[in-house]
Amino acid sequence: MPMARRSFLSAVAGSAGAGAACTPRTPDDGTDGADGPLEAVAHVGGGAAAAAAARRLLPDHWEQLLFRTTEETDTFHVAGRAGRVTLGGDTACVQLTGLRWYLKHVAHAHIGWAGRQTELPAELPGPGEAVARTADVPHRFALNDTNDGYTNAYHDWAYWEHEIDVLALHGYNEVLVYTGADALYHRVFQEFGYADEELRAWIPGPAHQPWWLLQNLSAFPHPVSRQLLDARAALGRRIADRLRELGMTPVFPGWFGTVPPGFAERNPGARTVAQGTWIGLPRPDWLDPRGEHFARVGEVFYRVQEEMFGPSTLFKMDLLHEGGKPGDVPVGEAARGVERALRTARPDAVWVILGWQRNPPAAIMDAVDNARMLIVDGLSDRFPRVTDREADWGGTPYAFGSIWNFGGHTALGANTRDWVELYPKWRDREGSTLRGVALLPEAADNNPAAFELFSELPWSDGSPVDLKQWFANWAHARYGARDPHAEAAWDVLRRTAYGTTRADSWSEHADGLFGARPSLTARRAASWSPKELRYRAEDFEPALDELLKVRAELRGSSAYRRDLLDVARQALSNRSRVLLPRIRTAYEAKDAAAFEELTRVWLSLVDALEALVATDADHLTGRWVADARAWGADAAERDRLAYDNLSLLTVWATREGANAGLRDYANREWSGLVGGLYRLRWSTWFAELWAALQNGRAPKEIDWFALEDRWTRAPGALAAEPSGDTYRAAVRVRDLLAESPGAPGAPGQGPVRDSRQA
Repeated sequence: MPMARRSFLSAVAGSAGAGAACTPRTPDDGTDGADGPLEAVAHVGGGAAAAAAARRLLPDHWEQLLFRTTEETDTFHVAGRAGRVTLGGDTACVQLTGLRWYLKHVAHAHIGWAGRQTELPAELPGPGEAVARTADVPHRFALNDTNDGYTNAYHDWAYWEHEIDVLALHGYNEVLVYTGADALYHRVFQEFGYADEELRAWIPGPAHQPWWLLQNLSAFPHPVSRQLLDARAALGRRIADRLRELGMTPVFPGWFGTVPPGFAERNPGARTVAQGTWIGLPRPDWLDPRGEHFARVGEVFYRVQEEMFGPSTLFKMDLLHEGGKPGDVPVGEAARGVERALRTARPDAVWVILGWQRNPPAAIMDAVDNARMLIVDGLSDRFPRVTDREADWGGTPYAFGSIWNFGGHTALGANTRDWVELYPKWRDREGSTLRGVALLPEAADNNPAAFELFSELPWSDGSPVDLKQWFANWAHARYGARDPHAEAAWDVLRRTAYGTTRADSWSEHADGLFGARPSLTARRAASWSPKELRYRAEDFEPALDELLKVRAELRGSSAYRRDLLDVARQALSNRSRVLLPRIRTAYEAKDAAAFEELTRVWLSLVDALEALVATDADHLTGRWVADARAWGADAAERDRLAYDNLSLLTVWATREGANAGLRDYANREWSGLVGGLYRLRWSTWFAELWAALQNGRAPKEIDWFALEDRWTRAPGALAAEPSGDTYRAAVRVRDLLAESPGAPGAPGQGPVRDSRQA
């Protein structure tokens, strides 16, 4: 037995008879708040912070958990007996990762993204033989640059507190924090000749700020208020403080040259490069990193950032993102200027950069200290041509990453076969510089099985992952007990939505056509999504029937309800791809009866989808809008913030940007969108096609952007509370799919002229 494990177990044995668990306080007497000595205190409040998180997550059982701080880096220990489970690790985050392992493998419970199941006995079961796991990489990075927009820029502290606990529970020790960066820029540039009001006009609304921080856009859709900046700064500080408390590192935006308009005129001798536009939106100017003005702003930026949000060692920066223009500035020299400003302010910092498209270019990698960078790779499971990241990036440390959704699409599934094959292969090969994992879906809190499996990659015992067994064990913990129908359902999902690979150059699944701008030839809703399903729809549908057969006593958790909703929703969504080509065939054949029947079926499926997603709080567009409105100080600001948030899911920005491909980029099958905008579009289109058939003419063109923007600005009443029963709604979906295969069937019920289209 390794020495560190012996000493841990000795500490456990020495306190086995004690009755008090670790309380959520920071001890000052050399103990962890329980009644045994610590080997070391690696983080202030390690055991206390973990216990406080456990109290939030398991309010009825946390007192049976004893957290101890140990010396081994990134190693959790699980030991103890029934009613007294001991969890060790060098940080609170690592201790909580041990708790997740215990919950899954011993208590058969689950807390994660999108639902939980914590039907635990009054006395927690003992773990049996002591277990230890060590992370095989030091960097476990979470959240995409787009997360603050597509997950919900208007989440409050209650959301973030839980989200951080869940990320810690899953072993992530580096979390991107963009909240409050608007207030940072606002404060910094007041020292360089800008007034409060003009800076607030330059800063975008919170939902669109991620693309401002990437230097893609500015000043959309409305100026931000001072009270909003102050509130976001306070939340950002609170997020960063909690991460540090749990032994996690907040990853902050670094300084790479984004400046407001007219910087050179106000600061003589400064040199800026205009960046033009990005899909119709003005990009911020870029300050030449080679000059003294860049260094001066950098000094202020990093000083003020630490004053506002506290310390960090990780800073995220992407130069000239997605079409940025270097002008006559050599990119390598620019990179050295950016690095110099960072090192001057933070000598021990790591520069985090995204691996995406052609980023980072060789010009950057050849110019900087690669050993002090971390590339979070967004393409590890996307393109089959990605095989040698050491050669691609000159031996720079990188994190194996996945972007399994773009824009927060609700499509279910991921390339899990690639994860379990490529991650250990790349980690173990000679000369590997794989040093982390990077959880990078563009929106969080979805695809819970994908989240769980990806999070486990660095914490394995070294054995190959058998996905069939993994999904069976997942169903066990997810619902609390073994059930043959649950296992059968997840085996179907393993072979379909979670059985794809990057062989087709996709990492996400196809979105549904109910959310597409109407066209008889539509093949996707978002411009950059797959045009076809990546598995057979008919192979997927049996998962719904199997989940509905799970025994009644296992159906009470939010985990079961969420999975049932996801599978029923996906089955409906997939059917849209079967039905639309038949509608087109009927229309082109001028078969009015068939067209009438098929479009009636289409709208009935839309209505069933709306009823289904309305049963879940996380699928309510009304809640998305209400969250934004809650940050406003008056009615006018509440309206502005509502448009900022809702437009991101619909038109995204201006007409030019929408028509260039941004509209519906973040489409979701959510209540309010499905029964509101999506139904309105399709019923309007079908009515026009029906009229064209009846009158023997071509259909008239419809100004879709005008309709979409009008709806976004005045969507009407949107429910902010769930309604209906998920199980009953899913049964209705199953029955509808059985009755409506997408071919002409029962007699029609009148022409498609819907009263809700106005």
